[in-house]
Amino acid sequence: MSSSDHHRDSHIVVLGAGISGLVAAYELERRGFTAEVLEAAPHVGGRIHTHRFGTGDGVPFVELGAMRIPANHRHTLSYVEQLGLSERLSIFRTLFSEDGAYHTTSAGFVRVRDAAAELVADFRKGLGGERYPEHTVLFGAWLTAIGNAIAPAAFRSSLHNDVSMKLLELVDGVDLNPFLGGERADRFDLHAFFAAHPALRTTADGRLNRFLDDILNETSPELLRLDGGMDQLTETLRRRLSGPVRCGHEVVGLSVEGEDVVVHIRRDDEVVARRYGQVLCTIPFSVLRGLQLEGLNPDKRAVIDEVTYWSATKVAFLCREPFWENDGISGGASFSGGRVRQTYYPPVEGAPGRGAVLLASYTMGEDADVLGELDETQRHQVVLEEVGAMHPELHDPGMVREIVSRAWGQDRLSLGGGVTRWGKDTAACARERDRAAAPDGRLYFAGEHCSSTTAWVDGAIESALGAVERIDADNLAHSRGARVRSAS
Repeated sequence: MSSSDHHRDSHIVVLGAGISGLVAAYELERRGFTAEVLEAAPHVGGRIHTHRFGTGDGVPFVELGAMRIPANHRHTLSYVEQLGLSERLSIFRTLFSEDGAYHTTSAGFVRVRDAAAELVADFRKGLGGERYPEHTVLFGAWLTAIGNAIAPAAFRSSLHNDVSMKLLELVDGVDLNPFLGGERADRFDLHAFFAAHPALRTTADGRLNRFLDDILNETSPELLRLDGGMDQLTETLRRRLSGPVRCGHEVVGLSVEGEDVVVHIRRDDEVVARRYGQVLCTIPFSVLRGLQLEGLNPDKRAVIDEVTYWSATKVAFLCREPFWENDGISGGASFSGGRVRQTYYPPVEGAPGRGAVLLASYTMGEDADVLGELDETQRHQVVLEEVGAMHPELHDPGMVREIVSRAWGQDRLSLGGGVTRWGKDTAACARERDRAAAPDGRLYFAGEHCSSTTAWVDGAIESALGAVERIDADNLAHSRGARVRSAS
């Protein structure tokens, strides 16, 4: 009997058709299982959400969910290759990658190429009487600038002290000349620096170390995008599945009853209870904790309640033309500050005359809630006013054709844009991951909250592969046990 024969007729229900649920179903079918996917939304994808401004080929689009792939995220890139999408990979230009983009300082908007002097002046104000060499201050200024652009408000408030009181002392005395760049040698290559001095990252406390991981990923020069839209990943996976993907099936309760799992499902106005032998749950814990849960062990219930989610809100404009190109901006992103935080300039991919997309605002954490809790009309007006101060062309008649947004923290099917473990040391992160991923009887778990790489597609895929291994191993053990009992 082959490794798959023992469970060729085994059936498993996957809850959630985000990337983790679709990957899990795909891999389970490859191992001989039959998989059925239940999804509450009317479409697949979860927090991979490519919004298209119209129908048919050549329409402009924007990523209202996941939009980039770090070059070291091997799980994601493996599926890009398996699904025949590798030729559609291209460079994703991010914050600080475009010299002509804007960065907000105490002096107002300045170009990134000209920002160093203002960043250093702002950073020195917080140093008090401490004196450091010029290049050490430059390091601190650029690191703080990246943190201010990416970190939510609560983290920004303490970031300056973390950098000035901890990292500057570690950096002081290191030769920083190899990491200086730009026409005035006033740009600092943080990625090359931390790659050359990895010990400085591990020396930092858990709060700062986790932060460094994320900001270096988000501003990496090796980020990738999927031309044509990230939803090609989830749509191609859905088409590869043999079993059904049932959209509009919302899980409202779960119960572990002996070796069975009872799933309460709402479809239209009816709630039905179905009993299954094994279930893989990829529902975000932010949503799961609000459902009717029975029979789960105390530690599983505790970790479901404990995992911390950050909100994420995106607001995008369909513009008549890519006016920013006339302003000397060819891509990348600006740090626009205020309530808007980050503004991205995606490549123009639609057919000529269809317009160009500006990702006018990308916010996380408390900043995302500030916008996300506004009604949609007010949210769009706030972003138009604030980005219009940086790009007055937005107020030209007919420039903005359409505005769309997605507030993941207020979306009842996500209640967050991703899990954060900032402020936790490496051991605490690993414990939370293991507790989140641990099965409860025949109820298994996957999703980025069950991974070592939270808030990224790669973590969701990593968790799906781990869950598939557990399910396969448990089925093999169950089959062997049954044969032993039968023989005796």
